[in-house]
Amino acid sequence: MRSRLLASALVLTVLGAVTGCTNSDTTSSPATNASGSAAASFDPTSVSKDDALAGQVPAALKSKGTLTVGSDTSYAPAEFLKADGQTAQGYDVDLAKAIAATLGLKATVQTAEFPSILPGLGTKYDVGISSFTVNADRLKAVNMVSYFKAGTQWAVKKGNPKGVSIDDICGKTVGVQTGTVQETPDLTDRNAKCKSAGKGEITVVSLKNQTDVTTRLVNGSIDAMAADSPITNYAITQTNGQIEKLGDVYDAAPQAITVAKKDTALAALMQKTMQKLIDDGTYTKILAAWGNTDGAIKTSELNPAQS
Repeated sequence: MRSRLLASALVLTVLGAVTGCTNSDTTSSPATNASGSAAASFDPTSVSKDDALAGQVPAALKSKGTLTVGSDTSYAPAEFLKADGQTAQGYDVDLAKAIAATLGLKATVQTAEFPSILPGLGTKYDVGISSFTVNADRLKAVNMVSYFKAGTQWAVKKGNPKGVSIDDICGKTVGVQTGTVQETPDLTDRNAKCKSAGKGEITVVSLKNQTDVTTRLVNGSIDAMAADSPITNYAITQTNGQIEKLGDVYDAAPQAITVAKKDTALAALMQKTMQKLIDDGTYTKILAAWGNTDGAIKTSELNPAQS
């Protein structure tokens, strides 16, 4: 799960820096997927416009003709940049293009710092597609349309030379991406338990980009990292096995497309469009190209209930 969870309303309102890289390509060139093979390119022109759904596009969006998507493109294989440093790719990017094509629109994927996306909904961005995990705090702030399921997966250097155990992480140095649920509440809660038990605190290394977290793990400056399961799987292949999984996936939860709370009509349309792509097989083809069909869901829900 991109278990990318913003820790508080303060984070939502304070962190707002955005960069302007966009993806105007109509076809993604081959990339590398989570299994290490070449991912098939996705051509949005292969997705037919659905006249019934396109007829429900809000007037302002229809007039603009472009679905503007906020995405933190540092989270391979869900969303990341090609070698040109400009063009977004990944299964979230391909889903954005498929959604736009279904609605008779074009998708523009804008690179943004992850914590800035939700505050920008309805102003900078029509939707956010950036592996947002569904949780109670986010549901209070925005509309969420489920489209994927993932959990937390830890990793250590191959062979686990520092003897890290998820059951006793006290005193270790752990890397996470800033604003993820691995940072808060996961490591926050674990640290509280370490303190109450009189053990050494966890040193949390919080970095803006997940790629930097992975690099720190490879070079040994952190003892372990915690990230979403598809991201950890991808990191393992991209480092040629220099890192390995630690423990099993836990806290699996749905990820969702995010829409401004006030844009209820657009949120409902996103859910209908996502369900159509699931039903007609486009969704599965995109996930298969990126080696992540194990995260597929059968039903997309608007603001799914949390247990």
